[in-house]
Parts: sequence; C-alpha cells; structure tokens
Amino acid sequence: MAVIRQIGAIIATVYSPGFFPPSSHVDPAPGGRVASHVDPDLGVRVSLQEFLVQSPESSPAPSLAAPLSGITVVDLTRVMTGPYATMMLGDLGADVIKIERPGKGDDTRHWGPPFVDGEASYFLSVNRNKRSLALDLKSDAGKDVLARLIERADVLVENFSPGTMDRLGFGHEAMLAKHPSLIYASISGFGQTGPGKDRTAYDLIVQGMSGMMSITGHPGGPPTKLGVPIADIAAGMFAAFAINGALFARERDPERRGQYIDTSMLGGQIALLTYQAGILFTTGRVPEMLGNAHPIVAPYDTYPTADGFVNIAVGNDGIWQRFCRTMDLAECGDDPRFETNAGRITNLAELNVIVNAALSRLPTEEIVERLDRASVPCGPIHDVREVMDDPQVQHQELVRQVPHSTLGEVTVAGFPYHFSGTPIDNRYGPPVLGEHTREILAGLGYSDATIDAWCAAGVVQQAPAEPS
Repeated sequence: MAVIRQIGAIIATVYSPGFFPPSSHVDPAPGGRVASHVDPDLGVRVSLQEFLVQSPESSPAPSLAAPLSGITVVDLTRVMTGPYATMMLGDLGADVIKIERPGKGDDTRHWGPPFVDGEASYFLSVNRNKRSLALDLKSDAGKDVLARLIERADVLVENFSPGTMDRLGFGHEAMLAKHPSLIYASISGFGQTGPGKDRTAYDLIVQGMSGMMSITGHPGGPPTKLGVPIADIAAGMFAAFAINGALFARERDPERRGQYIDTSMLGGQIALLTYQAGILFTTGRVPEMLGNAHPIVAPYDTYPTADGFVNIAVGNDGIWQRFCRTMDLAECGDDPRFETNAGRITNLAELNVIVNAALSRLPTEEIVERLDRASVPCGPIHDVREVMDDPQVQHQELVRQVPHSTLGEVTVAGFPYHFSGTPIDNRYGPPVLGEHTREILAGLGYSDATIDAWCAAGVVQQAPAEPS
C-alpha cells in the first residue's frame, strides 16, 4: 500500500479527567449565588454575564440568538494571536473578559503611531466585543479574582510562554482537575512540548522559520514576509476553531468534559503550506519564490497593463479557451503547447511572452470589463483605501463602525461571515484599560470598599469615569 505524506493535525487536545454532571448541573458561587448552569429547556449554558451584577449603561444584555451566547471566556492573551482568537469568540456572542496588566495593559495599546487620542489603532483592530479587567496576576488578591473567574468560565485562553501559567498556579492540568468542564486553550510560538518550545516568537520569526518567507517574493529577491501578520492571525483562527469544536464535543458528552487545546503559530503556518508542502512530499523538489505566479497553474499571475497591473487566474482549460477568445488570442487556444494546464506550465516562458503582449496594450479597467463578461477570474490590484471603499465591501458590511467609550465610534474590519438564524453584532467596542473592572469584580461578589482598596494598592485598575 502506498503511503502519502500530508501535513498533520496542528491542534493537540487532551480530554480532562473527572466527571461533570449532566445538564441539570449548577455551580455554586460565593455567597450561594448561582454562577452558571445549563437550562434544560433551552439547552444552553447560561453565562457568567447573565448572573453578574452589571452597569446597565455599559453592559448590554446578552443575546441568546448569537451562536456562543451563554459562553464565558477568560482571556489571558495579548498582542495578536490570542486577541484575534478571543475577538472571534466575542463576535460569536461569548462574554470575553480580557485580563490586562494595571498601568500598561496589552502590549499593543502602546504600538504606534498611529494613535487616536491615545488609543493605538493596532489594539483597536482586534479587541472588539470584549470587557477589560485590569488585574495584577502576581498579587494574592489578583490570583483570588482569577480563580473565581475560572470557576465560572467555560473557556480559558492564554498565550504566555510555555510554563508561565504553571508558575502562576493556573496550569492546565491543575485547572482541569479542579474544573473538569473547562476548555483550556494555549497558543504559543512553537508548541508546549518539544526541543523548540522555549523559543521566543513573533510573527516575523515564525514566518521565516516555517518556510513561508522562502516561497514569498520574486525569484532572486530577498525572503519576504506577507503584508499582514499571517502567523499570528492563522494561529488565532485555528485556536478559535478548535475551541468551538471542543465546546461542541462537550455538549455531546454525557459527562460534559472539557479538554486542553495546544496550538501554535508554527503549526498554523505548516498547515497553510498545503500544496506547497505537497510538492515537496510528492517530488522531493523544494518550492521556490515565484513572485505572484502559481507553481502548478497557468496563466495565474499579476501582469502589467497599459496603465498598471491586473491579476489573471486561469484555473482550468475551459477558462483558458474563454481567455483566448476574449483577448483575441484564438491561435493560442488552438496551440497544442497550451491546450492543457500541464502544457502551459511546461511552456510557461513562451506563454508569458504572449499573455504579457496582449495585456500590456490595454488599460486595466478595459481588461477587467472584458474578462468579467467572459467569466474569466480577474481583478485590479487595490490599495487598502480602495478596497475599503469598494461597493461590494460596503454592501457586505465588511467595514463596520463600533462603539468606543472615549472615541465615540471607531471603524474596523467587519465580520467576514453572516448568520441567517443567529445574527451577530458589535456588543462592545474595543475597551479602554480597566473599563469594566468594577462591574466584573462587583459581579464576583467583591464590595466597593475592597475594590477601592485594590485600586489604591495597584492590584486592579479602573478606567476613569466618563465626564457627565
């Protein structure tokens, strides 16, 4: 039997030990209050947010219509990987409690310029639909608060260096032993185990070490990273995907067991190599930089036009014939060298001479209009402003205005998906540091006097009250 090499699973999960009672289970909270339970009629877990005392002005009631409504997430992440994952969970309706360091907060609050009245655009871009609790996790009081939050949580997400959570006393083995229904996700640069687990990771480092930069850029040029932090974003997306899978598995499990999830930036990039890795596995040939060209499909590239550039993607032989007819290249459609994709790849240099000559004499807009009518995949190259102003982007609401407690509204990229039966919305804008500290602590049962004392001692930080 032949063996085909493929990229393996990028997410490791470990079922937690122990027993979690069925849907009638109720977790006791301090003072005898109900913290969370599964409603037997609705079949959903009622979240911490629904039981905590909140300020009605700043905390809109959760919508049971949202897919993850009723799910509480303790967010111990910063920068991009974790915040992207928890933003996705928050967008789906989860109550995400973002825990940050008093006085400083998430590192990206200080990444800039640009800043808008002191708020970093980087932070604003990936932190909507979260509540901010500024809490010193090295203090005894801070650890007590975190322990209470975890008692009530469905999910914990962290992206500290491996071993940090253990040193704080909140490692996954201890937490799952104590809270068997908890889903605990760790996102790291290189994974929680193995010889490289302790390496320090940022997006650039992982893009380089994953092979991604070796296939990005033009032949003969330097290694090039993608224009967005793809190693960060992919790790966050895979983590959110895995968390949703674990939540679904818990709902189907009579014992309602949670589990541990281990995913990494490196793992995410290996997963994205897809057919590039397939080339290596099947031929032994190491993929190289091809600019914007495709290694196994042609013509598929960015071509110069009379006034700029155009992208053309001929994905099959039928599209090739339509392209030839539309661009007055009938002789190429009949040329045996170019009849099949394999032939076009074999004779790519000759093909590119012909295609470049045909496209370089016409303006981009005319080429796009012609090829669109013929259903040949094509498009202009937009800059970021042009794409945000594009009518299709506006129609799909891929740019959204979200509320902000000090800025009024901020513009961010919108939701890339739409639900017909369980709509999602911007319940919270990106929070200022400590914006929800008091309401969260009060909901956990701490008195105003205790909260005031902790604020004075620097254990917690509360955002300044808005001027009346």
